[in-house]
Amino acid sequence: MSYADEVFIQNCRDIIDNGFWDTDLNVRPRWDDGTPAHTVKKFGIVNRYDLSKEFPICTIRRTYWKTAVDEMLWIWQKKSNNINELRGNIWDSWADETGSIGKAYGYQLGVKHKYAEGEFDQVDRVIYDLKHNPSSRRIMTNIYTFADLHEMNLYPCAYSMTFNVSGNVLNAILNQRSQDMLAANQFNVCQYAVLVHMMAQVSGLQVGELVHVIADAHIYDRHIPLIEEIIKNEPKPAPKFIIDKSITDFYDFTRDSFQMEGYEYHHFDKKIPVAI
Repeated sequence: MSYADEVFIQNCRDIIDNGFWDTDLNVRPRWDDGTPAHTVKKFGIVNRYDLSKEFPICTIRRTYWKTAVDEMLWIWQKKSNNINELRGNIWDSWADETGSIGKAYGYQLGVKHKYAEGEFDQVDRVIYDLKHNPSSRRIMTNIYTFADLHEMNLYPCAYSMTFNVSGNVLNAILNQRSQDMLAANQFNVCQYAVLVHMMAQVSGLQVGELVHVIADAHIYDRHIPLIEEIIKNEPKPAPKFIIDKSITDFYDFTRDSFQMEGYEYHHFDKKIPVAI
């Protein structure tokens, strides 16, 4: 079985069976019909994925991992905040008439800051340190910029990455304030696993662990029946993740630089409602 399946099933079972319901609270999210979108949640879930052993992708439901990679590249490579530069319609609900989501996500990664070594944006500073100062305990990004929150159409959910090198192995922690387990969990795990592979390769390092820390891991009320159906599926073996080894520049990666060999999954065609 894919280890990602095992983690996802355990997380969802724990949330449904032991989680806290916010049905007595005045919640912000709404369904399309205006009904409050309530959730059941667990606080402080920590999942560890050893990327050197297998790629963390679920098989009990298909993960559109190419779309996940597209979004990650939009944020980390293009450092964009405009959906017109992104394939797909993931962010449409949060974009204005120009396509902008405000000073959020990629915008924050692209802002340059002054250092003793010169000016870097957050992504280029990570790459510089991984190559020139791998023993640093300060190799991190953070896009939860309080001064700009009022100009963001959506506050960042996955907001911080911390990179840490042990010997020649790159490990990373993804910090997430909020996680919609059905709509976004596997998407985020896949895209940040790919990011760690990319950072390791361009820095001459081996890939290690991705630790995913989720403050509020929740399942929406209308997602419960869908989750119950998905986690009953029999997991399949994890596919083999293949990365183009010839690429040494972070900005040369494209969605076609990666392959998922032998990816078998259960089909799930039901529409997933999204709370806004």
